[in-house]
Amino acid sequence: MTVPADAAARRRASFHELSVKAVRRLTEDAIEVTFAVPAELAGYYDYLPGQYVALRVHRPDANGVDREVRRSYSICAVPVQFQDGSSEIRVAIKRDIGGEFSTWANAELAAGAVMEVMSPMGAFISKHGGPAQADSDGGAAQSPDVANVLNSMNHPETMNREAGTFVAIAAGSGITPVMALAKSLLAANSETRLDLVYANKATMDVMFLEELADLKDRYPQRFALHHVLSREQRIAPLMSGRLDADKLEALLGTAIHADDVDEWFLCGPFELVQLCRDVLEARGVPRDQVRFELFTTGRPDRPEGQAGRPVVMDESEETYKITFTLDGLKADILSPTHARESILNAALRVRPDVPFACAGGVCGTCRAKLVSGHVEMEENYALEPDEVEAGYVLTCQSRPTTAEVTVDYDG
Repeated sequence: MTVPADAAARRRASFHELSVKAVRRLTEDAIEVTFAVPAELAGYYDYLPGQYVALRVHRPDANGVDREVRRSYSICAVPVQFQDGSSEIRVAIKRDIGGEFSTWANAELAAGAVMEVMSPMGAFISKHGGPAQADSDGGAAQSPDVANVLNSMNHPETMNREAGTFVAIAAGSGITPVMALAKSLLAANSETRLDLVYANKATMDVMFLEELADLKDRYPQRFALHHVLSREQRIAPLMSGRLDADKLEALLGTAIHADDVDEWFLCGPFELVQLCRDVLEARGVPRDQVRFELFTTGRPDRPEGQAGRPVVMDESEETYKITFTLDGLKADILSPTHARESILNAALRVRPDVPFACAGGVCGTCRAKLVSGHVEMEENYALEPDEVEAGYVLTCQSRPTTAEVTVDYDG
């Protein structure tokens, strides 16, 4: 395909309406949703295995007032492009208790629906393995040159086709991006090995059960699948019960060759990911070999914002001056010091198109370059150390600590 000259600029957090091509039931509480991407929009939706998209709908609240609801979901398939230049995006949506969007999608979403889908983003990718090969239905995966143009944030130019040894640890819907990563890495080199530890409550809760079995059949010598079920007795005691530190240590000492792993992938709830990171750090695994993605920050007391919350202005109060650039346009906004609002919240009060998805420091969509001034970034689960060193911040988590702050979303 031909990549437009302005692809890099258009790549950032642009929403387009896509039709739902198919909805497939994975488990009682999870579905796979396939979006059709027409040829004229294909350049917006190239992606690397492991990335995610944000979905946006408008739903009435308890008072019947229409409001925006957006959620982020990882892409669960390798890139594919069809003969006519069109492509598709597949995501998995698991129903969460109390989750408005996921409950609605699992109950009502059907083929033919139209939804706003953001261009793919995210840094939960492999920096070792090569891009995916042709998909089973004849589609061709994106080239690393296209990936480089469309998402320089992830440094895909460092990717290659060298053989590697990988371990992925996922729980529940954390399998979603791991599916795309596993298919891509195993297809990239005939000597690559991958171990997957997948934790669930019971067999009925396992998402992509058949696909994982097919992957095992396709690569029997190179793909090892370890199902750990917390509420279902298995023949091997090690594979039964909750995945805690002791069980993880035992797995790494027996079932998995943990001493020669090139890259680790961790995806799931905060507690599991943090547990795995702690265990790996104690084993001396370098941090730059551990890739992780969170679905939540473990802070349910913090609601995910959909728009800037109102702030009462008093001319007699001290304020911070926040300046931001987005799509080449500069805007200034005064933020009362007492409000303790984030840069994202302030920006949303004057520009509703400011990019964000989770507003929890997890996804990195609201990333911007700090041009001047100083900020306090409360949480960071998305930016790499080199990005922070280069001056990038998560605006959803950053609050001014100097009288004037300037950030650049285009930087």
